[in-house]
Amino acid sequence: MITTVTLNASIDKAYYMDEAICNGEVMRVSRCRNSAGGKGLNVARVIKLCHEDVLATGLVGGYNGQYLESLLSTDGIAYQFGHVSGETRSCINILDPQYGSTEYLEPGCVIIPEEEKCFIELFQDIIKKSDIVTISGSVPKGLPCNIYQRLIQMIKNEHKKVILDSSGESLKEGLLAKPTMVKPNKNEMENLFGIEINTVEEVIQYAQEIAKMGIQYVVVSLGADGAVLVMKDQVLRARPPVIKPVNTVGCGDSMVAAFAVALQRKYTSKEALAFAIAIATANALSPETGSFEETQCLEILQQVKVKECEKGEYVCH
Repeated sequence: MITTVTLNASIDKAYYMDEAICNGEVMRVSRCRNSAGGKGLNVARVIKLCHEDVLATGLVGGYNGQYLESLLSTDGIAYQFGHVSGETRSCINILDPQYGSTEYLEPGCVIIPEEEKCFIELFQDIIKKSDIVTISGSVPKGLPCNIYQRLIQMIKNEHKKVILDSSGESLKEGLLAKPTMVKPNKNEMENLFGIEINTVEEVIQYAQEIAKMGIQYVVVSLGADGAVLVMKDQVLRARPPVIKPVNTVGCGDSMVAAFAVALQRKYTSKEALAFAIAIATANALSPETGSFEETQCLEILQQVKVKECEKGEYVCH
């Protein structure tokens, strides 16, 4: 079973507009869609669509927390959350024909020490029945910045695999526990190392620095240009076919989900990267976050190009 962790869950509200947004004006939404959100829950939805067993965990609270659980039930996703006294946040994604996707993310409620302690106890039991765990997204206020480091160490103590997808201090601290895989994007790597990255060669160079920390797989998403997968002795680059994206929100989460499924199915590195690129690309063609059409994904998979990069030169051949 694959378990997804979302400590800062949300009710995601997608507002679909027929016309471009005008600042300072009253705008009418043509239609809206609510979903159980937060990066880890997007991951859970995609894993479910891949026909793998998945359990969603994390922290929820208040009326929004109850609503979130009901949305997951509607999606057929099993869950086991820690419950907090605060209210689960809402996040808004406005999709209009001129600007595409614009997101407004609430910070979330403050977690108190007793709630953290109860979740740690719950999580210890969840790890035992999991094969792979994904940890995604931001850390809510009140939790220490090294909370992901602690969770990763708990998972590794049970000899389970773990994927970390975070940013800032929580990524930096999480790396110290040496998760199986991390998935930063270019901006997150720039923040991590305090530098500016301008080329794919530099992406690979700094991904290799992360790999040297003891990380087995370092995946760096490059948006429409695909992704690179950096390992100790091998560098792979994958390119998707050219598409006209509908909604790019959740593409990174879809990639995390695909790699979790690939680890569960014991795919080779090349198979895993191609599979992840295909699912992330299919997600970009869906108006819904953390969703894809299976037939469309299979068609894209046939068009994904994965090449090995020459050691030391970073030139893909």
